[in-house]
Formats: sequence, C-alpha cells, structure tokens
Amino acid sequence: MGFQWLKLQSKDPRLEGMEDLSGTEVPLHYIFKQATHAIHLVVFYERSGNYLWHGPLRLKLHMDRAFVPFQKLHFGRYSGAYDKMELLTLSIDGLIVQVPKKPSKFLEERTHSRFVECRYKEARSFFQLYPDDTSPEAMEFRTKAKALLHLSALTLNNLGVQFWLSSGTCLGWYRQCNIIPYSKDLDLGVFIQNYKPDIIPAFQRAGLPLKHKFGKLEDSLELSFQGGEDEVKLDIFFFYEEDDHMWNGGTQAKSGKKFKYLFPKFTLCWTEFLELKVHVPCETLHYIEANYGKDWKVPVKVWDWKNSPPNVQPNGIWPINEWEEVIQLY
Repeated sequence: MGFQWLKLQSKDPRLEGMEDLSGTEVPLHYIFKQATHAIHLVVFYERSGNYLWHGPLRLKLHMDRAFVPFQKLHFGRYSGAYDKMELLTLSIDGLIVQVPKKPSKFLEERTHSRFVECRYKEARSFFQLYPDDTSPEAMEFRTKAKALLHLSALTLNNLGVQFWLSSGTCLGWYRQCNIIPYSKDLDLGVFIQNYKPDIIPAFQRAGLPLKHKFGKLEDSLELSFQGGEDEVKLDIFFFYEEDDHMWNGGTQAKSGKKFKYLFPKFTLCWTEFLELKVHVPCETLHYIEANYGKDWKVPVKVWDWKNSPPNVQPNGIWPINEWEEVIQLY
C-alpha cells in the first residue's frame, strides 16, 4: 500500500500586493502518511526581500483533523522567514539528499523565524477612506526613506545589531503597508543590550553623520543620523526592559527635560517591508495602540512628540552638569 497524502495551500503572498487580487494559491505543506509513519514536507519560497519564506500549517474546515497528530508537527506551524542558505548534497543510506551547509545556523534561525504578513486588505480599505498622497514630494520622500531603510538594515545587520520598525515607520507598515509620506523621518528600535559602540562610526562610514545623541547607555539613549539637510533623518530609539513593560526615552534639547514612552512587553517577528526582510513587534496592535491610541487608523499630520503619544510621561530633567554628555547636537 502506498502513501496517503494531504496538501495544504493558500494565497501566494508574493502576488498579494496592494493592487493584486488574483488569489492565486500555492502549496504550503504536504503531509504523507503510511501506517503509523508520517512525512511532513514544508515548502519554502524565495521572496523579493532576498530571503526564504514558508507559510503556516493551517487546516481548512473540511480537512480530516485525525489524519496525523497535527499537534506534534511543530515545524512550520506559523509562517517563517529564513536567510537564503547554501545546500550540500549528501548520500545517506544510498539516498541522495540536500541539507543546509550550516545546519546549526538553520536550526538557530528556526527558534526566531516567525513571520507576519503586511495587512494588504486593511491597507486597501485605509486608502479608500484616505486616498494616498501621490504628489512628487511624497514619492520622493518614500524613495529616499526606502533607500535609507535598506542602508540602515545593511549597516546594523553587518554589526549584528537586531532592530525593528518603530514609531511612525511601524505604524505605516501596519496601517498602510508603506511609508507615511508626512512622517519626515525613519524610526527604528533597538534593545539597549544590543547597543554597540561601533554603531555611530559604522553609520558615519555609510555616509550618515550623527545629527544628535541624547541620553546615555543606562538611560534614554537615542541616536539620530542624517546625510544632509534635504535627506531623510534616521532615528534609533533604544528600549529598556522592566518587570512588566518596556520603554524608550526622549530628551528636549533646550530644557533638558526627559520623557518616557511605555510599551507592553513584546517579542519580534519578521515581515517584508519595501522589499526588505525586517523585524516588527509580533504584538503589533498593542505596540501601535500604546504609541498612538485606539484611533491609530485615523491619520494625524500634526504630532507633538512630547504630548501627543498616549504612552508618554515626564521622566525628570537631566542635571545640568550632565548636559555635555546627554545632549549632543551636531
């Protein structure tokens, strides 16, 4: 008797863009069963961000849930993203198979491979309510912001510094699958334990001089880089973890006032944004609501970083004798 088999398929995310509603489906998982043995085949696809992706193991209503013990199929339960890998061809018991050249790297990636897709359907609905800005100025800003994101990712990845889309950049990804054209900057988050002294010189070598440095390693660190007056500014906010929340700091240069932005604890997932594999908070909605409130779906073009965010609170004032260290403007 041969194998019984089950195929799970879903919409091809490579075609699921803002304009494409084709609904073309591709196979995601195959499960082969013979007697008490099962083979689970997870299908990987190459995505435009130059990485590999697999879809989630999701049974449809009509499928036999007793076909195999699905709760034991841990690999591929959620969508995942991996770096492209080199494969080795081996012979095992006379069978020719391929395995990752660096199996330990592949297995390590698996532990933090979870992937979340951009919400294209919701983004289309958003643009029906709020038509997109397609002015030359908006298009130029988005082009520059995309180039800056790619350069920033390359710089931080080369240093081994994990980062994620934060603040307005994260909101743009979640709400409209794009850069918000009036946001004026690019926002990234980094856990403070991942800070490296090489960050500033690495960005300077990449053509992005330091514009300002606020705070210090143990409190409210924030870095901003900008290639020129007409270029998009990059803000890197460093996040600190407490027992029941996370936070990043802000500093008002003229007064030395400190601010703290509180977030519920979050983990990181991969996504694809502007043809790039990047991290976002897995608990994106909670993250967005903390920073922008329940009305985050409504565009707000006038935003005061000291007062507008619902999660901001005063955090004291820097002592004047520390200003030279904690308020650096260039």
